Amino acid sequence: MADMQRNTHGLPTREQILEFIQTSDKVVGKREIAKAFGLKGQEKIALKKRLKDMAEEGLIDGKKTAYHRMGGVPKVTVLRVMEIEDGEPFAIPDSWQPDDATPPPRLRVIEGKKGKGRHPALKVGDRILARTEEAGRGWKAHVMKKLPARTEGLMGVVEIDRSGKGWLAPVDKRVRNSSPISDLGGAEEGQLVLAEPNGRSPRAGVKVVEVLGDPLAPKSFSLIAIAKHGIPHVFPDSAIEEAKRAAKLPLSEDKREDLRHLPIVAIDPADARDHDDAIWAEPDGEGGYRALVAIADVSFYVRPGGELDREARKRGNSVYFPDRVVPMLPEVLSADVCSLRQDEDRAAMACHLRISPEGKVTKWRFTRATVRIAHNIAYEDAQAAIDGGDAPEHLQHLWNAWKQLFDARNQRDPLELELPERQVRLDDEGKIAEIAVRERLDAHRVVEDFMIAANVAAAKALESKTAPVVYRVHEPPSREKLVALKEYLATFGRSMALGQVITPGLFNRMLKDVTDESEKAQVMEAVLRTQTQAYYGPQNAGHFGLALGSYAHFTSPIRRYADLLVHRALVDAFGLEQPRPAGDLPPGSGLSDRDREDLAKVSDAISQAERRAMEAERDTIDRYVAAWLSGRVGETFDTRITGVQPFGFFATIEGMGGDGLVPVSTLGSEYFGYDEAAQTLVGSDSGTRYAPGDRLKLRLGEANALTGALKFEIPDGDSRIEPRGERQAPRSRQGGPKGQGKRGRPGNIRHQGRGKKKR
Repeated sequence: MADMQRNTHGLPTREQILEFIQTSDKVVGKREIAKAFGLKGQEKIALKKRLKDMAEEGLIDGKKTAYHRMGGVPKVTVLRVMEIEDGEPFAIPDSWQPDDATPPPRLRVIEGKKGKGRHPALKVGDRILARTEEAGRGWKAHVMKKLPARTEGLMGVVEIDRSGKGWLAPVDKRVRNSSPISDLGGAEEGQLVLAEPNGRSPRAGVKVVEVLGDPLAPKSFSLIAIAKHGIPHVFPDSAIEEAKRAAKLPLSEDKREDLRHLPIVAIDPADARDHDDAIWAEPDGEGGYRALVAIADVSFYVRPGGELDREARKRGNSVYFPDRVVPMLPEVLSADVCSLRQDEDRAAMACHLRISPEGKVTKWRFTRATVRIAHNIAYEDAQAAIDGGDAPEHLQHLWNAWKQLFDARNQRDPLELELPERQVRLDDEGKIAEIAVRERLDAHRVVEDFMIAANVAAAKALESKTAPVVYRVHEPPSREKLVALKEYLATFGRSMALGQVITPGLFNRMLKDVTDESEKAQVMEAVLRTQTQAYYGPQNAGHFGLALGSYAHFTSPIRRYADLLVHRALVDAFGLEQPRPAGDLPPGSGLSDRDREDLAKVSDAISQAERRAMEAERDTIDRYVAAWLSGRVGETFDTRITGVQPFGFFATIEGMGGDGLVPVSTLGSEYFGYDEAAQTLVGSDSGTRYAPGDRLKLRLGEANALTGALKFEIPDGDSRIEPRGERQAPRSRQGGPKGQGKRGRPGNIRHQGRGKKKR
């Protein structure tokens, strides 16, 4: 920037003012301009008029303390993240009005270096205070501070008070207060709406921008989650058109291994809409088995660099709700051309395996193939055929091969935690028919163990070629959490040595040693809280929960972008490229140069997308459970305590789920102290204890279907839980170990290749 302060005197021209505003690396207001040009007295008055004229002429915008070029962005301003592309956030000015003549500028957000002091990962809808700069033809924004969310309370239900004033009652249970509505936008009382702030001050209220309808309609719960978590759910026309063109690609059979003669089967949930994996096995004559895991060849249809690929990267994964799926790929691919359907030729990535009599995978080979699925069969039907003794030979071979894999799995001793999965079943009208825990069958384990074998083979195959790998990483528990677990176990009179090597088997043995079911539930909750959250990354740190040294996700490319990246890496590493497609589709099906250069960036992005999906799915299930229970308020249920805090404890209904709070204020007249080490509330007079894992009867006091919140009460005369004889007296202390006592779970650690919730 030119040194105007020393070289220029007198009232600057419009061009000089604009140049100074644009080139300054600091916020520029009237004071800074006057100082830079050495203005005094009457010249400052003239400057004020000139700045006003420039604003009226549309040359500059902003306030007298911070000007910027019209159509530009203030040097320091509030931005709102609009999308995440390749792990990079893009934002627009938060105050940009939708009826402005020019579209809002799109700024690439620079989040800063990883490590200490880094801001939390940004997601769509986040607001940030940022320092901006114009770089070439675009804009950059450097994060200064992440601001409190204003969007969480902006989906809600319209309420009208006695005076006729409208209020927005939030549907997020973390937002406690309603917001005044300054513009109803045609919405009526009781309707579910989307709203946005009507100004910078909370007093300005909100204005309704979209009416969604009946908040208790069958499909509203998933819509709430989609909007709240910013899940992309509408495919752009360009992506849909590209998907239609890709769906017409010929299979180039001369370049594919023909496996259509094998009786390959796809075993899935009965209501599966897509089938991305299928399996086959037969005896090898030496006591072992030859096996095949065939996976939809999505990389053949979704090429890097295209519009379809860009949209899939943005979504990261499919999101499954009881009433709908938000797919990663358009349905012409996800539910049709890529789906391995019975009696239809399909493109597949084939993983050939050799299983030893001891259940070890000794060899693997990857090819691109053409397959024709012999049967699409539901888990329950496959299990019934095996149990009934009338299963076809190819199904019996699968079970026998799995028994060998299962023996090897037991030798490996992966982490075994009982994590029941809630299943919401809807009727034809979309209303709740049943909420139950999904039954766990051997059929699920058969598919799961074949998928694990293929995932390990994919990781090791890529390592053998020194090729890029997107690993599925589950790190061992941190020492901090292990120390907290040790202190917690001490309250049961149990010891845990920290000097030994920590393995999944250590936790398994710990749980087997507990014979009391109530105590076992408490220990299991504690072990679960000790685990880290699994993630995707290019650096291998093993999978602790599965007791595996190398693990990647290969088996679900229809619904996970991580698997698609692994397929592309295999294409490159093993020379599996197909002939160049005709038309305007991107030519290659391997990894792009951009992904090779910075695989960590896209790995971070899809890890964030996975967490977003998990939260949205969990929120939606909670709303369905609350809706199911709303007609049973006042009834008493068998519950189990899932978490304890100083303000009360959380409990879930056995066999159904749905966490509800029991406030400490409702536990009676005596004082309840919180023992952080033991994770318990203890009555000062009676000695009554409430601890994670305790089973007790609770009365349902409230069930809010809009927020998914439940509230329980202690039934009259039944509030006492007797102290257990073997437990030590609680330790009264203010501080305590970190890493324990948090409500909820650390995230899904299983990720054992399957774990599907297809719809």
